[in-house]
Amino acid sequence: MKHIVFLTGAGISAESGISTFRDSNGLWENYDVEKVASINGWYENPSLVNKFYNERRKQLETVEPNEAHKLIAELEKAYKVTVVTQNVDNLHERAGSTNIIHLHGELTKVCNEKKTVINNIGTKPIIDGTLAEDGSLLRPFIVWFGEAVPLIDKAVEIIQTADILVIVGTSLNVYPAAGLVNYAINSEKVYIIDPKDVKVPKNFHFIKEKAGAGMQIFINNLESL
Repeated sequence: MKHIVFLTGAGISAESGISTFRDSNGLWENYDVEKVASINGWYENPSLVNKFYNERRKQLETVEPNEAHKLIAELEKAYKVTVVTQNVDNLHERAGSTNIIHLHGELTKVCNEKKTVINNIGTKPIIDGTLAEDGSLLRPFIVWFGEAVPLIDKAVEIIQTADILVIVGTSLNVYPAAGLVNYAINSEKVYIIDPKDVKVPKNFHFIKEKAGAGMQIFINNLESL
């Protein structure tokens, strides 16, 4: 059974209505990244950081998985599928995908200062000042700028085993995740699905479409292999 690995980013969830960070009118337009998505920002103003992620969590109640999420999940019927995502939402899970690595954490979970997951709070807010059992502040289970990415080594191992690597909805500008494509040394094919013109290596297959339409084209190509 062929192993298909998907590396997904904000663009795949944008079609469900979740704002991206870097596009015009994205989240960074309304918030300073250093204030709400860095470890220093957390230490300086945990209340502001909680407000930001409480808003993101609440938004999950208003959105649904889109066609791209569903098509990825559907492929599990015929292939071994692993999703390595930079997204912190739970749309892949809700679409039915069962093997997911969240590089940057999970919005629906909370942890203590040591990044030990306490529980899954779903879309509930974190109340300012709530303490974990060890006495540290309860915080979003998010990997912020200035923090190590604990699952990056696991992601490297997974991508090295991919027969096919598909990159969907990520600009490949955020490291270390952006460097993961360099480990697709055993892949028969590498696809990049993106509506914008992006420079790709000659041996990559570029599908210039949004996530949903691009995934359908990829599946059509897959069926012809």
